[in-house]
Amino acid sequence: MGAIETGERRRWMGVGRADDADARSAAKQAAHQAVQGDDPKLLVVFSAITYDPAGVVGGLREAAPGVPVVGCTTHGELGPGGPTDGTVTVAALGGPGFSVSVAVAEQVAGRQREAGAEVACCGDQVAPLPYRVQLLLTDAMIRDQEAILRGVYSVVGAAVPLFGGACGDGWRMTGGYLIAGERVLTDSVIAVTIASEGPLSVAVHHGWRKVGEPMIVTRSGNGRVYTLDDAPALDNYLDQLRAPVEAYTDADAFMAFAMSRPLGVQRRHGVEARNLSTEIDLEGRSIGGGSAIDHGGLTWAMEGDEASILAATDAACREATEGLDGQPLVGMLTFSCAALRAVLGDDGIRREGERLEQWAGEAPFAGFYTYGEIARVRGIDGFHNQTLAVLALG
Repeated sequence: MGAIETGERRRWMGVGRADDADARSAAKQAAHQAVQGDDPKLLVVFSAITYDPAGVVGGLREAAPGVPVVGCTTHGELGPGGPTDGTVTVAALGGPGFSVSVAVAEQVAGRQREAGAEVACCGDQVAPLPYRVQLLLTDAMIRDQEAILRGVYSVVGAAVPLFGGACGDGWRMTGGYLIAGERVLTDSVIAVTIASEGPLSVAVHHGWRKVGEPMIVTRSGNGRVYTLDDAPALDNYLDQLRAPVEAYTDADAFMAFAMSRPLGVQRRHGVEARNLSTEIDLEGRSIGGGSAIDHGGLTWAMEGDEASILAATDAACREATEGLDGQPLVGMLTFSCAALRAVLGDDGIRREGERLEQWAGEAPFAGFYTYGEIARVRGIDGFHNQTLAVLALG
């Protein structure tokens, strides 16, 4: 799919994609397409859940022996030519202007903060180049992913932006997997510190607007909100939105209604979106999706549509590319949300892909539909739902 080089071949990015039925062959083809420059430093693979992970790893090892490999399964792959399902898509970074280090933490559930701090230490192993970012890939089945980011933050501090996502599994909701080197992992976190001679810029935006009055979280825990303003959270949320009667009592009706109406959580830098459509509790009347929403937090019901979501796509890409301070774009990683895909539908994600291609221009880009996006540029938090997160490399 092409590669862009800059700085007299000192930094380049390439992207490849293949849909061969054989996992090893598809991965090998995609990697060969992506590695189009000298001195490859990193392969990032986004694989459909239908591929045998051992075959994917074998193909990548054969195509690029000795190059660090990280990646995960998806709910769809993003890249030039539009969103796809059932492919192996590979992004490659290379050139002496990049320095890369990888770390993995396993058995993360129950020790999320400790695991975050553990993998963040890979930042000590890159060359002292002027710009850096930490790329994180996580198992989506791990609850309270914010705690992972807080662990990372405790090590790298505010100076290093975080970017990443939680693996998908094609909307099966039974669990995906991560890839690190020759290992296929679950219940794990992968961190990649990327240091660069050129600027690295992270941006994140969602297209949701607040509805009704703010609500205080009066009881929460284990990734769920039990009461808002001392009333059952599910009912208060639906009341704010004047939901149809069936959404109060029927799980399918609730899912269909809530998919395009996340819960907004106030942070210092703005309101983050939380998806409520996948963990429905009609009996206990709680809401949530595994992300921590702290007691005492300020929340809103939110809504949006295709126009607002695509406007957020433009905003995220604009902010990321403007953050390169005039340097040419080498490439982009673009992580969008599986729940956004469900809201947009096939025509909408095609238009989303067209927006990404317009912003990338001649530069390659790749990414996937995630079960949660990571983008921390300010503050200690940075786990999102129903957003677009962009990493622009200059």
